[in-house]
Amino acid sequence: QVQLVESGGGLVQAGGSLRLSCAASGRTFSSYDMAWFRQAPGKERVFVAAISWSAGSTSYADSVKGRFTISRDNAKNTVYLQMNSLKPDDTAKYYCAARRQGVVAVPRRYDYWGQGTQVTVSS
Repeated sequence: QVQLVESGGGLVQAGGSLRLSCAASGRTFSSYDMAWFRQAPGKERVFVAAISWSAGSTSYADSVKGRFTISRDNAKNTVYLQMNSLKPDDTAKYYCAARRQGVVAVPRRYDYWGQGTQVTVSS
């Protein structure tokens, strides 16, 4: 079992940057594929980015390509989301999630979730 704790959210002006972290418990973190999702008030949870267990493969939503970068440090049991050139539309609660057997963009395919960290981008 994996427990996930996100951090790094906050309030930032448009054009600014934030780095989110997701710390995982357990000795098997390196075997999990990881992803970030986000959910704005009244909207569905949507895919942002994902990274395979070995960091050999990454995937991004079109809306964040070129601005966000997902990475992981298996020695620290942590996955990161570097967010640059933030826009007001990026405002949401950001969640990290874990699963095995490949990166996918569908929330229900993930087995473990953190509690989320709020990101607010002002215009």
